[in-house]
Amino acid sequence: MTGDRGDARAGADLTTCGGEPDLATLGSLQDAFLAAVPAVPPDTRVPWCGRWRVRHLVVHLARIHHWAAGQARRSQETPLGRGPFVLDELYGAQARELRETLAALDPDAPAWTLDDSRVVRFWHRRQVHETLVHLWDLRTAGGLPLDVPAALWADTVDEVVRVMHPRQVRLGRVGAPDRRIGLVATDVGRAWTVHAADDAPAAPVVEVAGPAGALALLLWGRTTCDDPRLAVTGDRGALEAALAPGLTP
Repeated sequence: MTGDRGDARAGADLTTCGGEPDLATLGSLQDAFLAAVPAVPPDTRVPWCGRWRVRHLVVHLARIHHWAAGQARRSQETPLGRGPFVLDELYGAQARELRETLAALDPDAPAWTLDDSRVVRFWHRRQVHETLVHLWDLRTAGGLPLDVPAALWADTVDEVVRVMHPRQVRLGRVGAPDRRIGLVATDVGRAWTVHAADDAPAAPVVEVAGPAGALALLLWGRTTCDDPRLAVTGDRGALEAALAPGLTP
């Protein structure tokens, strides 16, 4: 993957394996993130992440990689400390730790996970999407374009619908929506229904259609249903009510 600061096609050579992201995809995203760190001033605001500046974003993703490597190994990791950090050195070291850890482990080996799969493979996918969303954060905060395959964004949507949002409900962090929401990725021909309460009507009361990337950003709180790339049909209030508490951590 290119590391050029203004390359509109950063990420265009990402690959997928068996319909899900593989470690080559993770490595490409990590390389793109590392290349963008010196391109965006560390005090740049990341407005869709509360009060964060870019330095907070970089440290956060480094910490998450370090933590995920421990989860995959089923070991408690030593905290990274409070800093101050040299951002590109910190991120590069933790990205490498995660990638090397996952490469050394059998994907079907036991691991601590956020779902009931309990295997290392979970972290391949989870860290791809963690890195992808934060790569979008970093490059967008710096006014840099990002181009990744629609199929990869579609898998981001799939992970939210099938893993992340149901987990939020299971942990009691949010309530299950009382009405079903349909999602249609028009650029890849895929559709989903967002997890809802057991007694919710079977048919979705609202549908959101648009590019997979825009849908993924909507579910991760990076855009809104007013995004011109998205078409909302049906009960807009039900959509807004479901999105308000957040479908993701």
